[in-house]
Amino acid sequence: NINFSFNFFNALVLLLREVLNRIQFRLNQSQLEELDDETLDDDQQTEWQRYLRQSLEVVARVMELLPSQTFSVLFPVLQEDLDIYLGLQQFIVRSGTSRRLNITAEADCRKLHCALRDLSSLLQAVGRLAEFFTGDVFSARFNDALAIVQRLVEVSCYGSQISLYDVEMAVPSVLKPDLIDVHAQSLAALQAYSHWLAQFCGEVQRQQDQTQFVDLIRSSMAATTPLINAKVPEKLLLSACHLLVSMATTVRPVFLVSLPAAQNIFSLITDNHNHRLPQEAHVLVCRALSNMLLLPWPSLPEAEQQWQSRSANHTRLLSSLTQQYRLLPRSGCRLALSDTCKAAIQQTLCVLRDLVDSISVEATKSRQICYHSLQESVQVTLALFPLFIQQPDVTDEMLSFFLTLFQALRVQMGVAFTEQIIQTFLSMFTREQLAVSILQEGSSGSKVVQKFLKILQVVVQEPGQTFKPLLPSILSLCLDQVYPIVSERSCPDVKAEMFELLFQILHQNWRFFFKSSVLSSVQRTGAEELMENQAQFIAAMQAFGQSFLQPDIHIFKQNLSYLEVLNTKHKLYHRKLFRNTMLFHFINVLLQVLLHKSHDLLQDDITLALYNMAAVDFPAFYSSFLPEFLNGCQGLDPHQRTSLARNFTPERDLPSFSQGVYRIVNDLRFYRLCNGSLPPGTLKL
Repeated sequence: NINFSFNFFNALVLLLREVLNRIQFRLNQSQLEELDDETLDDDQQTEWQRYLRQSLEVVARVMELLPSQTFSVLFPVLQEDLDIYLGLQQFIVRSGTSRRLNITAEADCRKLHCALRDLSSLLQAVGRLAEFFTGDVFSARFNDALAIVQRLVEVSCYGSQISLYDVEMAVPSVLKPDLIDVHAQSLAALQAYSHWLAQFCGEVQRQQDQTQFVDLIRSSMAATTPLINAKVPEKLLLSACHLLVSMATTVRPVFLVSLPAAQNIFSLITDNHNHRLPQEAHVLVCRALSNMLLLPWPSLPEAEQQWQSRSANHTRLLSSLTQQYRLLPRSGCRLALSDTCKAAIQQTLCVLRDLVDSISVEATKSRQICYHSLQESVQVTLALFPLFIQQPDVTDEMLSFFLTLFQALRVQMGVAFTEQIIQTFLSMFTREQLAVSILQEGSSGSKVVQKFLKILQVVVQEPGQTFKPLLPSILSLCLDQVYPIVSERSCPDVKAEMFELLFQILHQNWRFFFKSSVLSSVQRTGAEELMENQAQFIAAMQAFGQSFLQPDIHIFKQNLSYLEVLNTKHKLYHRKLFRNTMLFHFINVLLQVLLHKSHDLLQDDITLALYNMAAVDFPAFYSSFLPEFLNGCQGLDPHQRTSLARNFTPERDLPSFSQGVYRIVNDLRFYRLCNGSLPPGTLKL
């Protein structure tokens, strides 16, 4: 056993060395250069990126088994390429205001190219291993992790200080992307250790000496903030933004917002947008700044969270970010003609939606402060909505914003304002407007209707009586306005959301239709059920039934599962109205679907639903429904009908019932096939 373990560990180390060799350009350049690093596959990866990722997974698995040996193999290789990168500063020659990298010989450029590609890969390897330093092993592996993070901070600071992406060089088409990638990967690797830094943050809260931790954060910010500039290459800019978000969201040091580097970013973002960042970077930076002020500091009691001053600062931040946006309603109807105004709406709402989404699962206090800062912008958006109802690209952005608000902040918004928003939407989405939007499948207009239906889903799922007064209007929109448009057309996306809304109305608001509880209805066996809004309930059930006659298998599966949930939770199939007027219609439709083999992939789901429906009244199913069903089947003679009924034995357990269903369906198909292709009377029973 000892020999086996020794040999096994040796084999793993050899495997690790071989994998590291195979991803290094300085050892394997000709083969690696053949890998495509431009064309993206379905996972948005190039051939090279996929190869590297798979190789790094092997490294990670070896690390899991042999942590110390993995680092003893990996770090000398990393250090070799780091020395080359950190030594580039001595080759920078200044000439006036320009700087040039004085490495021009072809062999040297090739060597540098290989070293930079390898350094980028090894930095990704170091980042991939971050998970092996957190949790239970934090203390045991603290020194190793600290050395790694300090090294990553050093490399990141070095890259930001000498900004090699801005230096003139030989073969810039090759070396400049290499230098940008190494810098970006150093930041990404540092970001990978944000969970380790967060655990370190929690540890130092209980200690007197926080010097090491504070230095790491201060240096990380010093490496990050100079890159948050519109003139920085986008790949590098986004890496810096993501690291900033992780510092604010995952690590959350108390002193982060007060660092001069952080204050500089606040000034940059709120300074009238003179040097506006690209949209993606702008959204990320705004998220980071907002989270610095909104997210509770770890390991600190509520009394020390400084909510009052943080709330005031957050209000000022959002006031600055939305300054131009909040002035838009004064422009009136001219807005609809202005591309500039449309762009401002979309850009601002994209930022605000992201800020809300980022705190959606946070504590109540964070969400209260967020909504307080947003209130005026929410009112402005509601005021602008009617002006843009004919422009689905803008209303799509507005409804995306409101959907996020409803999902994250509906409690903070309050009942009255929520009702005002919904009533505004309901009044704007007329039958004509819905028809125009829905019938352009895949268009912005269709997406707008989907978002609106999603918002209503959130509203009808709210527990208690808060939004019950809105149910009649929402049901009317569903059944009288949306359903007539989609019932005979494909419209799969809108149809799926509409049925989801109908299901949620029924599931979450069952007592809107049935006043008695499940228990009392069972106890009152046969007694009259107290039912309200019967016409709407019948219309909803008819819509579900109609969907089973359509070819869309996804809608069929979704709606069948909805009915089954309603039966499990609310005894739908047992309700007197359903049992007396709808039950056998549904059974008939589902049997016809099995018979026509139109939804064979759902055969088991359909059979289970048939069983649950038949189980409401097995005697009636076997004695009444089955003969009636067979009498209505075309292409059979009386003897065949009798034989089919006789062979379907009245079983009451699911497996036997299922076998009976499969047998009668297959026999029925066989008889029809034979009767249609042979002379009458040929097939004898």
